[in-house]
Amino acid sequence: MKKTAIRLSVIFFLTFVFLYFFFRSVDWKAVLANLIKVDLKFFILLILLTPLHLLTRAIRWKYLLIHRKNEVSLANRFAANAIGFTVTLIFPGRLGELVKPLYLAQKERMRKGFVMGTIFVERTFDVLINCILLGLFLFSKPLYSSYFQVNEEGYSNLQFWGTVGVVFSSVLIVLTLAIYFFRERALAAAAFLLKPFPQKFSKRIHEFLVEFIRGLKFFHSIGNLLIYIFLSFVVWLGVVLYYWIFFYAYKIPIAYFLLFPYNFLLMVGASIPTPGMVGGFHYFSRMGLTSLYSINLSKAVSMTIVVHAIQVLVTCLIGYAILWKEGISLFQLKRLGEVAEE
Repeated sequence: MKKTAIRLSVIFFLTFVFLYFFFRSVDWKAVLANLIKVDLKFFILLILLTPLHLLTRAIRWKYLLIHRKNEVSLANRFAANAIGFTVTLIFPGRLGELVKPLYLAQKERMRKGFVMGTIFVERTFDVLINCILLGLFLFSKPLYSSYFQVNEEGYSNLQFWGTVGVVFSSVLIVLTLAIYFFRERALAAAAFLLKPFPQKFSKRIHEFLVEFIRGLKFFHSIGNLLIYIFLSFVVWLGVVLYYWIFFYAYKIPIAYFLLFPYNFLLMVGASIPTPGMVGGFHYFSRMGLTSLYSINLSKAVSMTIVVHAIQVLVTCLIGYAILWKEGISLFQLKRLGEVAEE
């Protein structure tokens, strides 16, 4: 109980800090005025495209699961993504990252540890692909510098967070490969660390780790790996497309390629475990809009509020519809994630 209270205190403190910096120095009248200055046809298109990443993620997930179960329902993969994001958007601590694989494991009668291992791979590749897209933007500077300029602070922020992302994803990939290809040693090390714990608990953790390592098996197939990398680009280029339309909804015509850094910053902000991505998403969006695209502060704040609200509302409506159809409550899923976290 004490551990949970401390964790929640840290999460809500981070939320407050990021929201403070997001709303700092804004002109509230201008913010409210800009909220409605949106092109209706692009706004509707934005709503319709909100579930796109859930579908592309579901398609991509197949290639992490295929070596264990060839026919995993696309509908169940889509539902797991929708429900996972719904839980993440409503509860603090990114519980949806646990609920998503646990839900699919139950629906498809698969081992929980195995499916959770695939999520570890998925998140690693998400970071890696975004770092590659950011790298393409930074290295292509001579090609666009004549018509698109970013101030030095903006480039400095991108280089810093890009470096963090590359280091983080590289460490995760090396760790993942080490765990998989030296699994006997990894399991022996885990068994040594689990010695002080009760035998029943240690056995359960050991079995979970065995299944988790099996979830990394896709690295063994070069064909699946290449397909997965390609589909990872499809997922994130689709997300960039979404934000491209979002810019047009606010009558800001911009080259698609130039949104790679904004998408990267949003990924960084969304990874902060605040409730509903509130705070982190907002602050990094404001940073990107003002420092990269020279959008005035009030409009940047308005745009961020709108795009975040659309994503939360549409995703949660889809998630709630699936839960209602299956007769599952949101708090049952929350408990499922908390039990796995413990």
